[in-house]
Amino acid sequence: MIDHLSYAWLHDAVSWLLTPSLVALLAGCAIALVESGIAVGERFHGLARLRASGNVEHVQKLARHRLERADLLARIPPMLGLMATIIPLGPGLAALGEGDPAKLASAVTVAFDATVLGLVAGIAGLVIGKLRRRWYEETLDAMEPLA
Repeated sequence: MIDHLSYAWLHDAVSWLLTPSLVALLAGCAIALVESGIAVGERFHGLARLRASGNVEHVQKLARHRLERADLLARIPPMLGLMATIIPLGPGLAALGEGDPAKLASAVTVAFDATVLGLVAGIAGLVIGKLRRRWYEETLDAMEPLA
């Protein structure tokens, strides 16, 4: 049988991860907002300037860098959202076992909010990445005859 006291340290360590996960999720949403603004600027001004420069290597390097950022944004916040979903559910379910449904309700609220934040940032990263990939491919295709 599992001794409750022998694994209390594990619960404490995992519980400590909730706050950093939520902070990272908020940062992910802020980064998604900034990346959206950068993508709009790229689409309406930046890509035309890059095309006019004729420097294919620079465009490829910039595209690779910006696509990596969008890919990370599409992957990491949903994982953090899952972490921040599961972490409060343990204590919430334990509280329900002790007859405290209010604590479970609070934990479920935090869990669902974390899930939504992770998905919002992830969806933004996915959309930005897909659009950027297409835009940079079109730009590089247009630059090919010039090279």
